Amino acid sequence: MKTTSRKIDQIIEPQAVVEGAGVRLKRSIGTRTLDYLDPFLLLDHFQSKNPADYQAGFPLHPHRGIETVTYLLTGAVRHKDSVGNAGEIGPGDLQWMTAGRGIMHEEMPQVRPEGVAGFQLWVNLPAKQKMIAPRYQNIHANEIAAVARDGGATVRVIAGKVDGVAGPISGIAAEPMYLDVSIAPHGSFGLPIPRGHSAFAYVFEGEGKFGPEKRSVATPRLVVWDDGDSVEVSTEERAARFLLVSGKPLNEPIARYGPFVMNTKAEIEQTLRELQAGTFAQ
Repeated sequence: MKTTSRKIDQIIEPQAVVEGAGVRLKRSIGTRTLDYLDPFLLLDHFQSKNPADYQAGFPLHPHRGIETVTYLLTGAVRHKDSVGNAGEIGPGDLQWMTAGRGIMHEEMPQVRPEGVAGFQLWVNLPAKQKMIAPRYQNIHANEIAAVARDGGATVRVIAGKVDGVAGPISGIAAEPMYLDVSIAPHGSFGLPIPRGHSAFAYVFEGEGKFGPEKRSVATPRLVVWDDGDSVEVSTEERAARFLLVSGKPLNEPIARYGPFVMNTKAEIEQTLRELQAGTFAQ
């Protein structure tokens, strides 16, 4: 059977937004340009050495019905929540939090000379899992394998599998692949992705040629792939580094209100009643 290399559906310039208590971000999923890429609800990129851009952080706030994925490149973020978890993630670490039926948590970037840089991705939960108990998968940098490939690419495998190497994240309904890919100058990279899965690449360093069309994409840009069996990226004089993420669409209705994502308006209204009554996340 003939396989098809995925073409480029969209190239999106991130929008500048301010979230939390005043954190400056670049947002590429969860905007008017791209509201939703089933099952992905939001992608934020934060990067600054100026404490004023990030030190106010994200004080205690609620989530229900989704998973939040925080991947740190530089700096440190301290976190704690309403069910007793607390800690700090540092460079190369990742936290995959399943909010499920509800959690209150805070994330506070630490002021350091190197500043802070990283990403937060929101992944939707299917209806049957929206009210499960919250859980965390905290992954340290040394638990994430780096796969060196022919063609000058190095891949950190966070979720999914590359060349038989599986990432440490497991048990996620969306069957995600989450990779941090670096390609040296004059290099190339290709990888199968299940047909029907949504897929995107977020370029955050350098420049690459994406898809069989070899469209030039420089940082910072989001590449949304069309359907197909695989993706391909190459480089010329400049190296490139990007996130490559894919997941199985849920194909379910979405009712969205800030940090709550359910299937119906009635479920959102129930969530707000619980929040007002003080019974949320108990």
